[in-house]
Amino acid sequence: MNDAIAIRNMLTTAKTIAVVGLSDNPARTSYSVSRYMQNAGYRILPVNPTIQSVLGEQAYASLTDLPVKPDIVNVFRLPKAIPPIVDEMIALGLKQLWVQLGIRNEEAARRAEEAGIEVVMDRCIMIDHSRLGLG
Repeated sequence: MNDAIAIRNMLTTAKTIAVVGLSDNPARTSYSVSRYMQNAGYRILPVNPTIQSVLGEQAYASLTDLPVKPDIVNVFRLPKAIPPIVDEMIALGLKQLWVQLGIRNEEAARRAEEAGIEVVMDRCIMIDHSRLGLG
């Protein structure tokens, strides 16, 4: 699902974004993209077991540990890490997966879609948000 209408709908209806692999290093792409999305009005929920907090938000070890269900799960992890994230999303009933630019796992995307999860893969959420004039 990489069409502009579906992406626009996902971005205009979402309020919270769980960012799996969010780094607390300002030089990392996950940090700058998440800061942009936070400045655009989304609540960022960091998912990274190696940090305490980032961007003024407490970090959580996993999606299961989040205090709320995020509208979008945005992933900054290697392709091999996507299948367990999809498993966790299925178990939690999460419905929107965004896998960042340069990251692909077709098998995990297929499994997610079969479970009713909308999938955007190999695209930058910040670039799409800006390109669609939402920022």
